Amino acid sequence: MEIVIIGAGVIGLATAWRAAAGGAAVTLVDPRPAGGASSVAAGMLTPVSELTYGEEPLLRLGLASRERYGPFIAELEEVTGLGTGHRTDGILEVAFDSGDLGYLDDLRRFQERLGIPTEALTGRECRRHEPMLAPGVRGGLLAPEDGSIDPRRLTRALLAAGEGLGVRLVRQRAAGVLVQADAAVGVRLGDGTQIRADKVLLAAGPWSGDIEGLPDGIVPPVRPVKGQVIRLRTPVPFLRRSTRGLVKGSSVYLVPRTDGEVVVGATQEEMGFDTRVTAGGLWELLRDARELLPGITELEFVEVSAGLRPGSPDNAPVMGPTALPGFFLGTGHFRNGVLLTPVSADILAAMLLEQPVPEVAAPFTPDRFSEVQ
Repeated sequence: MEIVIIGAGVIGLATAWRAAAGGAAVTLVDPRPAGGASSVAAGMLTPVSELTYGEEPLLRLGLASRERYGPFIAELEEVTGLGTGHRTDGILEVAFDSGDLGYLDDLRRFQERLGIPTEALTGRECRRHEPMLAPGVRGGLLAPEDGSIDPRRLTRALLAAGEGLGVRLVRQRAAGVLVQADAAVGVRLGDGTQIRADKVLLAAGPWSGDIEGLPDGIVPPVRPVKGQVIRLRTPVPFLRRSTRGLVKGSSVYLVPRTDGEVVVGATQEEMGFDTRVTAGGLWELLRDARELLPGITELEFVEVSAGLRPGSPDNAPVMGPTALPGFFLGTGHFRNGVLLTPVSADILAAMLLEQPVPEVAAPFTPDRFSEVQ
């Protein structure tokens, strides 16, 4: 089976690897492979800490992906010999004031009703876990089963794994989908070259709506949501584990790497395709991070960057076949693309290879938007 995947972000790369392992001949089309949102993301694996009321299906998908992460990474690192920075030492979520603590208490009760283990901590207990926290931190939660990964190292490993299975990488822009006899039969590149295929997967993140040649309504609206991130470095340990903080209702997170890097993020801005790094965005991140961890200002500044998350109309992934035969979607992962990589790759590869699809995929098929369109 010949498969073309438009988009070599973390979802496209992982799906290409899984589909190639299943026997397909896979071509990835992307002018900047591994250069999208995954190159900016901090890589928190937090289906619990990111939990939002009313998103139980997305929670189940996130939990299923977190369960897959260990075997997924073990296999990936074995076949490539490349590390990914995968950590499973939990996530600490802390509250700066009484209002923030009230929110965390409500969240903990909601998690308990769903049977999700979290541990409530006093401010002193939080500082026992993370001694650099400010004396004024009021309390927090420990999600012991959450973790993190380095998305840049992850995408490098996925590129190598796909290459090892013969995945072809075309560093060009996909201008349109070839449609013949009311079915997708390939992709047209920006230079006019055509790549024929049995099936086409669109995994182009926020650019998923830019592909020409598709009937109206086939791709639901996917909007870009901007996120700005700061990277710092320290020669001595600063944080033991990833830490999310609520500061007067504003959220900030800090993710430590084993090489001394600390990632601080991330803003959430509805600014279209604007990838400018702004003084205001960076000030907000550093302001809130400093309230929680005053020593953050002593760390070496390394990099600032901005990326675009792909947000669907309901901020949940869009995965599966469309009304156009041969054309599939794998987009709209919003803030959860890195977390959902293993389960999304399993789901999309199974759909493309016409194999049994995991049940957790059912709420995320494109046809849920058909009435809206």
